Amino acid sequence: MDISLPLAFTVGLFSVIHCVGMCGGIMGALSYGLPAEIRQDNNRFMAFLMAYNTGRILSYTAAGALMGSVGSRLLELLGPGQGHRWLQWGAALIVILIGLHVAGWLPRLAQVERIGVPLWRRLEPLGRRLMPVVSLPQAVAYGLIWGWLPCGLVYTMLISTATRVGPFDGALYMMAFGLGTLPSVFAAGFLAARLYRFARRPYLREAVGVMIVLLGLFTLWFPELLDVAATGNGQAGVGS
Repeated sequence: MDISLPLAFTVGLFSVIHCVGMCGGIMGALSYGLPAEIRQDNNRFMAFLMAYNTGRILSYTAAGALMGSVGSRLLELLGPGQGHRWLQWGAALIVILIGLHVAGWLPRLAQVERIGVPLWRRLEPLGRRLMPVVSLPQAVAYGLIWGWLPCGLVYTMLISTATRVGPFDGALYMMAFGLGTLPSVFAAGFLAARLYRFARRPYLREAVGVMIVLLGLFTLWFPELLDVAATGNGQAGVGS
């Protein structure tokens, strides 16, 4: 039984507090930066919000494919038997670290964002050139750039994607995570200020963080639930 994709989706869903705090302001600014005729037409407004987030999730998916390729290489180095188990444990431990970070008990995890700073310095000017956004293709393009914004949570999930066994599996894993973040980031486009104040409540951050930690502990205790459906493919790749 493979629950890795539901787990990635759930981590994204439970990361609502972090997502609103990190991306809520961006989503709010992008929403209010749209022309008035778009903001006043609910259907068009929602289409633009979905376009932004489609681009963002596509970037997560592409990054997941890259890291999934790293996972294939790791499996070759560690061996398909015990190596696969080590990768499973690694994924569960990273989920626990994410929970501690969301709860505010491991702020230093945010330092992983430094990994993407050089890339973001190159991409951020491209995003500025797309402003103001007045078409759906522009919104998707901006979302593609936004998806590479340095974020400790996203980057930590990307590191855990290296526990997958191929680019396709890695892409699905990060897509599931991105879809999990969609409700909170999408809602931030409508209620940015109100959601931001709500998300800053310490007890709420701690409660959500504890839920993510419990998810990680559960999968660490029952690692067979993280069995990757593509393991057979990964093993075949080792022997080829």
